[in-house]
Amino acid sequence: MDQFSSHPLYKKHNIDSVMNSLWEFYKKRFFSLIVVSFFMSLALQYASTLIDFKVLQSITDPVLLLEKLKDFIVPILIVSLLNLLFSTILQYYVLFNPLNHENNIFISAVKSMKFFIPYLILMILLAFTGSIAILLGFFVLIVGAFFALLYVFTIYLFLLPVMMAEETNIGNTIARTIKLVHKNLWSNLGWVAVFIIILIVVSLILSSIILLPFTGNFLKTILNNVTTADMADMSKNPIFLFLSALAGALTFPLMPIFASILYFNGRSAEDQSQRVDQIKPEDEKIKVEDLYAKPYSDDHPENPANK
Repeated sequence: MDQFSSHPLYKKHNIDSVMNSLWEFYKKRFFSLIVVSFFMSLALQYASTLIDFKVLQSITDPVLLLEKLKDFIVPILIVSLLNLLFSTILQYYVLFNPLNHENNIFISAVKSMKFFIPYLILMILLAFTGSIAILLGFFVLIVGAFFALLYVFTIYLFLLPVMMAEETNIGNTIARTIKLVHKNLWSNLGWVAVFIIILIVVSLILSSIILLPFTGNFLKTILNNVTTADMADMSKNPIFLFLSALAGALTFPLMPIFASILYFNGRSAEDQSQRVDQIKPEDEKIKVEDLYAKPYSDDHPENPANK
């Protein structure tokens, strides 16, 4: 029996059950998810302070600007690697903790490390191919670019759950992901679009609330009238770091939960289809000869020739 059949997110979903399952899972494990995500988000927020874009505002020479941007390559790589690392740990926790509570966040951190390097390679490949797809989408107009971006992001969400749950190599993970994405392509794209909109709205509201103590004007935060220099100054404020980490902790778990829902939806649909095929094996299907009466033997009492 498939170990994931007892997972609370494992079932064939519709748009209502997607959002309901997301909320129920999030609510049931709220405390553990928030605590873990807070420290992860705090580390990301602190690492982000290494990137000081304030110095770029006074530079007008494009050559000098490019030279200065080179200084940000290492900090940006650090933030990106931390984000991928924390995403890997949290995804493993969401997938395996409901099956066995011994898979706490510390055990998940250790066991998920074997997926980190393959996941990093997949992200590099996805970034390369995704950039080409989005660039080609621009030639079709903005709608094409938006569709390409949505498609690439959908593939991104499937990659890690597929690799972890099925323990496949990089090549099989890509093939399996594309198969699951295309199995219910329009549903997957639609659900991802709705999820992105919700995430953007929630993030904007939380960001506005965080900026309120520093701007003193809620309307100013809503209209995004905060300059880069203001953000650079605030990002070094310990209170701002704490509040930003808390806001990040509220949204950070949503991505791995939603990714798991997408994966389990495709997986359960496949499993249901396989069970239907097993109910009607080949030898139980109606054959052409079953439509005709079988001839009686010579000594059979119902044989018309004996009457």
